[in-house]
Amino acid sequence: MGDITPPSSQHLIRTCSIWRALEVVGDTPTLLILEASLLGDRRFDQFRRRTGLLKALLSDRLKRLVNAHVLEKRQYSTHPPRDDYVLLEKGRALYWTALMLLRWEQEWGDREGKMVVELTHRNCGKRFIPEPACAACKGTVNASAVDWREGPGVGWMAPIYSRRRQQRDSSEGTALFESAAQLMGDRWASLIMRSIFTGINRFDDIRRDTAIATNVLTERLNWLVQFGVIRQVQYADNPPRLEYRLRRKGIEYYPALLMLMQWGDRYYAAPEGPPLHLSHRDCNNRLEAVVVCSECREPVYPNDVMFNVQDTHGGNPT
Repeated sequence: MGDITPPSSQHLIRTCSIWRALEVVGDTPTLLILEASLLGDRRFDQFRRRTGLLKALLSDRLKRLVNAHVLEKRQYSTHPPRDDYVLLEKGRALYWTALMLLRWEQEWGDREGKMVVELTHRNCGKRFIPEPACAACKGTVNASAVDWREGPGVGWMAPIYSRRRQQRDSSEGTALFESAAQLMGDRWASLIMRSIFTGINRFDDIRRDTAIATNVLTERLNWLVQFGVIRQVQYADNPPRLEYRLRRKGIEYYPALLMLMQWGDRYYAAPEGPPLHLSHRDCNNRLEAVVVCSECREPVYPNDVMFNVQDTHGGNPT
């Protein structure tokens, strides 16, 4: 990622809006709560039923989201005291990230026993698939069509080594993007994916780029291989050396990371500007990624979309 030389400390990672965003939402329970919010849930019991999270964990994550100004706690009853949790502008700005997670989940997630969703775009009246696109040319965006260069906010920062589990605390919830939440909900795994997307493929290079401890990096790489998003390729025989390459399942996860990076740029970029500038190779314009309707190619926003959600066993729509 450029010619910048890191400081003498080995426990630094390159400044990254994805990492900063993951410090807020890079946690499976948090992503499930945000999913429930985008589906219209506001109350503690609604979140509990939708996500299946334990009460103590749910309470903790709601508090974190309030402190991060993603949700706002509003009292709707005084006797007894009852609260709603309402998405603020910062939370609503995660809508495109959620749509990209949903898109990936519908293609690659395990759908058995899970809810399915049909989206209708009010503007054109058609059912649609959300697609990542360039705002300038409306062309579809994928990892192979994006170039990048260092931006004014590039630098180095200390990572936080707290660890959060990849799994849910209960299997009772009915998540729309459970598999996608497992991937984005592991911050180390997402940081590894960032490295591989930028052409850093070998163990030692990934370790230097991410500052992940060797044992944790080994564990996460093995999990990503088992999860089916990357594969091992041997590039030397004596001694045996491996590279990690993206599978199609991993390549198609790129739009979710792209939308998350833009959200991080918006709310967590340095005063100097974003760490990276992206350009769309197809039109040679600076890339501003948007999510568009697959039918009319216009950007989609929460108020423009009707959704019909039901379980795979023919349950009632949500």
